[in-house]
Amino acid sequence: MGTPTWRGGFGRLWTAAVVSRFGDALRTSALPLLAVRLTDEPLVIASVTACGYLPWLLFGLLGGALADRVDQQRAMWAVDTVRGLLVAAFALAVGLGHASVPLLLALAFSLTTLQTLFDNAATALLPALVPREALGGANARLMTGQQLAGGLLAVPFVPLLLTAGAFVPFAADAGTYLAAAALVASLRIRPPEREPRPAGSTLRAEIGAGLRALWHDGVLRAVCTATLLCNIGMGALIATLVLHVTRWLHAGTAGYAAAMTAYSVGSLVGGFLAQRIARRTGRARALLVAGGVQTASLLLIGSVRQLPALVAGMLLLGAMNMVWNVNQVTLMQQRGPESMVGRIASAFRTASTSGAPLGALLGGVVARAYGLNGPALLAAALFGLAVISLIPARKPDVPVVAPRDRAATGDAPR
Repeated sequence: MGTPTWRGGFGRLWTAAVVSRFGDALRTSALPLLAVRLTDEPLVIASVTACGYLPWLLFGLLGGALADRVDQQRAMWAVDTVRGLLVAAFALAVGLGHASVPLLLALAFSLTTLQTLFDNAATALLPALVPREALGGANARLMTGQQLAGGLLAVPFVPLLLTAGAFVPFAADAGTYLAAAALVASLRIRPPEREPRPAGSTLRAEIGAGLRALWHDGVLRAVCTATLLCNIGMGALIATLVLHVTRWLHAGTAGYAAAMTAYSVGSLVGGFLAQRIARRTGRARALLVAGGVQTASLLLIGSVRQLPALVAGMLLLGAMNMVWNVNQVTLMQQRGPESMVGRIASAFRTASTSGAPLGALLGGVVARAYGLNGPALLAAALFGLAVISLIPARKPDVPVVAPRDRAATGDAPR
């Protein structure tokens, strides 16, 4: 496992990712505050969050197919430019007093739709910037920097920016998008070589090839199943966490803030641990370790009615979540052929992301029927199932899909 260097474009890509995440955190923190000024209807406010999931279910697979077809670098800076202009227009509308709930919904839906192309292109582009043996370190640095910018640094700025005007966080977000677009456009890299597409090849056929490649790779299939189960559990926990803290623990808003801060701090710690654990165990087994620790953390959160237990559980949960994410993404990049990484990543993300809204609904039902600590225990059970589903993937890691593997060509039998 190599270490990525900041030269060769990776430093600029890292800066673009961190700057963009900082702006995203400003916007996502300010949007709910703006929404409650416009309406007090909980369903309407929740629909703003739902618009952040829906495009992944509708367009995630299409975004991956497009990411494998187009110049990924150009797609990334073009998408960020469009997103910057959209958020700038929204900031102008807010500043002029024309903000409305439909406008909020349209913005959330549009930004996430564009994100389906951007994220898949970014996943596919990284192997062109760093050697494959250094992908784990590169992913760890990217995710840790983004967590630092979005989880710790940006949120305290939101109240300060709002005192200058409701439009200011959105204007700042627009600026970060445009800055990130300029950084990505300045990269000097050679696009990956791709074999010519067969005559008559369609997006639908290419999406199908990506799905088959994911399905026929036993390790990635097991990891995708496990991630889906974990996302259902996390959706249940996060959707009801404020009730868990304020009503079951009676810890108030200060306790909720402590829990979220512990999770962010744990994520930063996990960024430093991800590579170290993978070196000792291999990437697939690193996921087993992370899942096991997260299961124990959720049992602690759901069974011990003390704030220190919650903080400790959230700290471990955040750390192992970062270990999971770094190794999961790296496995996709290392096992998939360069010409199909975008489609494999989109199939993986679409399948796993669908678990979050389902989990949120289950969390509400379980909290009402079995108590406010029920969602945490449900999440523990789902994480335990995820660990079990990973057992077939515990064989030694295979860095790259072998040429004879049907998943490498995408022409596996239907």
